[in-house]
Amino acid sequence: MSIGQALPAQTRQEAVERSSLAQIGAVDIDDVLDYVHADLKRLPDHMELYRRYLRQRWDVYELDFTQDVVDWRTRMSQEERDAFVAISSGFHHGERQVEVELPVFMLGGSEESKIYMSSQIEDEARHTVFFDRFYREVVALPGSTVQEVLDASYPYVSETFVGPFGLLAYQADELRRDPEDLAARTRYGTTYFLWIEGVLALSVMKITLTYCRTRKFLPAYYAGFTATCRDEARHVQGGMRFLRDAVQSDPAQLREIHETLRTILSMNGAVSRRLALEALGWTPEEVRRLMIRQLSMKLSDVGIDLPPDIQQMIQRIEPELAGG
Repeated sequence: MSIGQALPAQTRQEAVERSSLAQIGAVDIDDVLDYVHADLKRLPDHMELYRRYLRQRWDVYELDFTQDVVDWRTRMSQEERDAFVAISSGFHHGERQVEVELPVFMLGGSEESKIYMSSQIEDEARHTVFFDRFYREVVALPGSTVQEVLDASYPYVSETFVGPFGLLAYQADELRRDPEDLAARTRYGTTYFLWIEGVLALSVMKITLTYCRTRKFLPAYYAGFTATCRDEARHVQGGMRFLRDAVQSDPAQLREIHETLRTILSMNGAVSRRLALEALGWTPEEVRRLMIRQLSMKLSDVGIDLPPDIQQMIQRIEPELAGG
């Protein structure tokens, strides 16, 4: 398994679509991000996404972290390790949170969406195990159970995780009271599919995987997280289809999207401990532009317009991240 093998331009999207776990280490993260957005204008239906899931499933236990351990212990600086753990900890906890919350969102959908959503829940469980293995075997955090390793990584989690994921937990509680409440589903979908998955998660993937590819470090992490990003393509496309369809069926849902975005953007950047992403090769301004681009592309592709005040808030996004 290697990082950085060049692929011909005409085969890149096919490589993203069809690569096995053993092959995906040759895929560039930029090609996966292009793959995420490739279908946003047409938005595949739930059964097409489910068929894609069946083709793209991967086994987290096939990853061999032997070289990653060597890279982590002998080739990466302490500053790089600290930044890497800090930015990845949100993913570790975020995957676990949505694994247990998504069933509540699933209850209110169509039968086709329930079938597809069952695959996303399985994805989230696999991603949780992926990070459990990485923190246990490479970072060497203590713990003999999944919960113990989660507890060991929690001190690295910043306030940028607590804000959006705390809001998501509150919105999941709303859905538990009435899973078919369309406004509650729209609020949850905006926070999770648009912001957490569509902006924060994809930005963390771009930052960490670009670092791994540039330095040729952590090949098993690169393969597993690139496969995770490919999974996110299905999740984001399914989530954006839900938001588009919600607005088309009831234009009042656009107001719910706007109000949720105002809440999210108001809490963005409220942090007392900033991540030193320069150690991974990223300046705060580069991260800010990345986040703005990820958000703007998704809204534009599915035709969700924003009022001027939210457009201004987006331009003031702070480059603080939490994955999920």
